[in-house]
Amino acid sequence: MAGIINKVKSTNDIELKDRLVAINRTTKVTKGGRTFTFAAMVVVGNEDGIIGWGLGKAGEVTTAIAKGVEAAKKNLIKVPVYKGTIPHEQEAHYGGAEVFLKPAVTGTGVKAGGAMRAVLESVGITDVLAKSKGSSNPHNLVKATIVALTELRDPITVAQNRGVSLEKVFNG
Repeated sequence: MAGIINKVKSTNDIELKDRLVAINRTTKVTKGGRTFTFAAMVVVGNEDGIIGWGLGKAGEVTTAIAKGVEAAKKNLIKVPVYKGTIPHEQEAHYGGAEVFLKPAVTGTGVKAGGAMRAVLESVGITDVLAKSKGSSNPHNLVKATIVALTELRDPITVAQNRGVSLEKVFNG
């Protein structure tokens, strides 16, 4: 699979920025009262092609976010970003969420909603058109977006696999 090839090995020398995507509060009622727990979905990225996501659960929001950041640093992937956008169109789905990503010209900006926007901006994509179809669950949207980014292929790699020049890949 492409995801195994794109794994990032060490995180020590990478400056990662974290973004909170969603917080979920759950309640457990016992005879002693209500117990609240929090789940935080966090995305980390260096805004230069490296991205990861994590889910942290704890009794306090700040602890849940910290656990989510640590979990996100453990599953980082490398994404090909070409001139601030993605190299080609890509569709992916995870659970009930479906995403569609399309490259855009410079100056377009990130045309995406909530959870997808956090992922795309964290990876360093500045111009892209994105559409989410199906479920709007932020957990599944983040996972579907990362699946789509994992399946992207770099133009140089495509040229090497086909045995043609880089100009032939772009111009046909």
